[in-house]
Amino acid sequence: MNIFRLAGDMTHLASVLVLLLKIHTIKSCAGVSLKTQELYALVFVTRYLDIFTDFISLYNTVMKLIFLGSSFSIVWYIRQHRIVRRSYDRDQDTFRHHFLLAPCLVLALIFNEKFTFKEVMWSFSLFLEAVAILPQLVLLQRTRNIDNLTGQYVLLLGAYRALYILNWIYRYFTEPHYIHWTPWIAGIVQTLLYGDFFYYYFHSWKNNQKLQIPA
Repeated sequence: MNIFRLAGDMTHLASVLVLLLKIHTIKSCAGVSLKTQELYALVFVTRYLDIFTDFISLYNTVMKLIFLGSSFSIVWYIRQHRIVRRSYDRDQDTFRHHFLLAPCLVLALIFNEKFTFKEVMWSFSLFLEAVAILPQLVLLQRTRNIDNLTGQYVLLLGAYRALYILNWIYRYFTEPHYIHWTPWIAGIVQTLLYGDFFYYYFHSWKNNQKLQIPA
């Protein structure tokens, strides 16, 4: 494992911990899109179908369990926790996320490394992860009061994927025959979707202003 992959994993983990910290300690999910969290839960379920059949390393298994457990915990908090669910703004979180599923599945059926159920689901998870942030970004555009923890959560998510791109570049030049177009294209699309957010986040940080994303 190279430094970019490790940094990407730790950044991804940090994003989840920041969101759980916000929800658990403040008892609020204001500004958090349930639609995005449900998509991420589906991403991890379809990606980690091999968790109990193919052992790669203890690190790999632990990270899979953490992301599976945390994603479902977040969804449970927003849907079921008697205090947290009161802060969920369902009137603003209206992105029709189920419309993303069919195109991602079609792409996975066409673009996969091997036409088996697990491989198709793995490709599906890549395409779905690329667009899973869309409901969250739309919600941030509609929300005029973006708190620091929510902003940091989205920033860390975007940084995680950007670090993975550096990981792929590093492996391309250091490992023979390392070419994987499906995760590369999905990852680039995912990172580009964060472009506006990155710009306004650093602009607000530079000018010591409250983060706002124009609609």
